[in-house]
Amino acid sequence: MPDLSQRLARYVADLSFDALPDDVVFKAKLRVLDALGCAVAAFHSDTGRAAREVARVLGGNPQAEVVGEGRRTSADLAAFANGAMIRYLDCNDTYLSKEACHPSDNLAAVLAAAQAGGKGGRELLAGLVASYEILARLADASSIRDRGWDHVTYGAVSAAAGAARVLGLDERATREAIALAATPNVALRQTRVGQLSMWKGAAFANASRNGVFAAYLARAGMTGPEEVFDGPRGFVRQVSGPLELPAFGGEGASFRLLDTDIKHFPAEYHSQAAIEAILAVRERMRADGLDAGSVEEIVIRTFKVAVEIIGGEEEKWHPTTRETADHSMPYCVAVALVDGDVTPASFEPGRIQDPALHALIQKIRVVEDPAFTAGYPDDIPTQIELTAAGRTYTERVDAPLGHHHHQMDQAAVEAKFLSLTRPYLPEERARAFFRQVERLEELDELGALLEPLRLQA
Repeated sequence: MPDLSQRLARYVADLSFDALPDDVVFKAKLRVLDALGCAVAAFHSDTGRAAREVARVLGGNPQAEVVGEGRRTSADLAAFANGAMIRYLDCNDTYLSKEACHPSDNLAAVLAAAQAGGKGGRELLAGLVASYEILARLADASSIRDRGWDHVTYGAVSAAAGAARVLGLDERATREAIALAATPNVALRQTRVGQLSMWKGAAFANASRNGVFAAYLARAGMTGPEEVFDGPRGFVRQVSGPLELPAFGGEGASFRLLDTDIKHFPAEYHSQAAIEAILAVRERMRADGLDAGSVEEIVIRTFKVAVEIIGGEEEKWHPTTRETADHSMPYCVAVALVDGDVTPASFEPGRIQDPALHALIQKIRVVEDPAFTAGYPDDIPTQIELTAAGRTYTERVDAPLGHHHHQMDQAAVEAKFLSLTRPYLPEERARAFFRQVERLEELDELGALLEPLRLQA
């Protein structure tokens, strides 16, 4: 039997664009549209500026474009800069399983490799689907979060796989790329513990950078450790525990990309149902003449993973950084109740520091409901119980808008794009980008895809 790295490599090398079902291609294009909208909206962020500055300072061979700039840098640094911007708002897509992850983070690596290799839209889409499949199947197999490792550890493998597919590496070279990515890129879960730093949004960008680097090393003939997963000091024994992967998409199974969730709000995915529920409660309170100032208590009943990630640490009731705030269920619920929405402005420093908002947060409790835990990850059941002026309001949401059981259609994804990018990108340029995404498989070079998104010379 081949070891796991060989099996992954064989799948990736053999996956062709022509074998992708139409619905997979369509939804892959929606993820491209969604992720690049997130990147444009983060162009002027502190994280985006830092990543782009490093790309300018260290960049060498002009291989791949930094989104929004129209300037090229080396493929690995383009992957880092674009990945940091895609992830910054915490608004790109999500996949929920034993390990939660953000598969469209892979786009940064795949896009950089495609531009550097002179590839077009067909290769980009095939590489993106391959990276989604690898990341999701690893996430299905084991929660490395529970073992102290960050999910971007899987991301280095999926990014290398996607880059290898785009570059046209054969099975042998793809196996080497996977080994060269898996061995040195084991990331600490401390990235998402306590008060979160800017690295929260840059961790997968680093995995993308290293995945591209691994693919180029393999293309140049570099070899990686044998049995990187199954060996006596390999990934399974040291990092993940057993990895039992069933058939992949196209091998008698559906593609996992179809089970990914597009975010409606720019906040950690497990908060999406709670935000939707509190907004429904807010409307009923307003009809009764009540507002957030009348709140006595809010109880959020949810599932175990949500409590662990965004509702269990003291810092979630006292966020001081935007990264902590968008990973705080109490903060997201409080700001939604007060403002009537959750947008990028909800995480500006002045909003996070509002004393009245912090006072409201202290009235919130997050508790696990075992029945809700049993429903995860197929759904993300969450119930709000709010008491105000002696009245109790209750609202439950299982599958918020954007969830794979409550999908956003193309019009909704485009509307999200316009909402995020309106301060930076004229609508006519946004719509020109939409047209390029619709015909992505027809594009022979990807500068045409990114040209409408250029914000500066």
